[in-house]
Amino acid sequence: MLKNDEIEALEDILFAEPWGEESLDFFGLHGLVCASVVGPRELTSLEMFRLATGQDELRDADVPAVFVRLTGQLAQSLAHSLDMGQPLELPEPEDGDPMNALENWCAGFVDCFLEHEDEWLAADEAETAELMVPMLTLSGLFDDEDFRKAREDDKLAQQMADAIPDNVTDLYLLFHAPE
Repeated sequence: MLKNDEIEALEDILFAEPWGEESLDFFGLHGLVCASVVGPRELTSLEMFRLATGQDELRDADVPAVFVRLTGQLAQSLAHSLDMGQPLELPEPEDGDPMNALENWCAGFVDCFLEHEDEWLAADEAETAELMVPMLTLSGLFDDEDFRKAREDDKLAQQMADAIPDNVTDLYLLFHAPE
């Protein structure tokens, strides 16, 4: 995991001009990196930076070296935990609003999923879709009535939040465990 000063360095990059308005926060970036590790194809640093900042027109030269290094460390740490069979630990918010942090984390995870949705669904579409339901629902990215109702039902939303670590592990195994 990253230290507080490393998280702050990432957020300084994410919230910098010119993309600060469109950027994910650290929770969203953590979700994005996690999905990159879990999914069928790891994102490049450029893809990750583009998704994290909400920008379409970027080149490799636009990606700060510190972003490449720290997201690489985070990805390596997440992969190691998953390889060791440890459940995913989501970052804890300092402001005491875990559902907002979780929504941002889910949004980052879903952004990665949507970037290469065909590849995610190619392995086992039904299982992948089922395992993605909590992240899709809690991301707040979709105005679907069923998703909205689930988010507004505190008990159901908490059940979905509680399912995320196991679902992430199951997705990782789906794409990375030998048959």
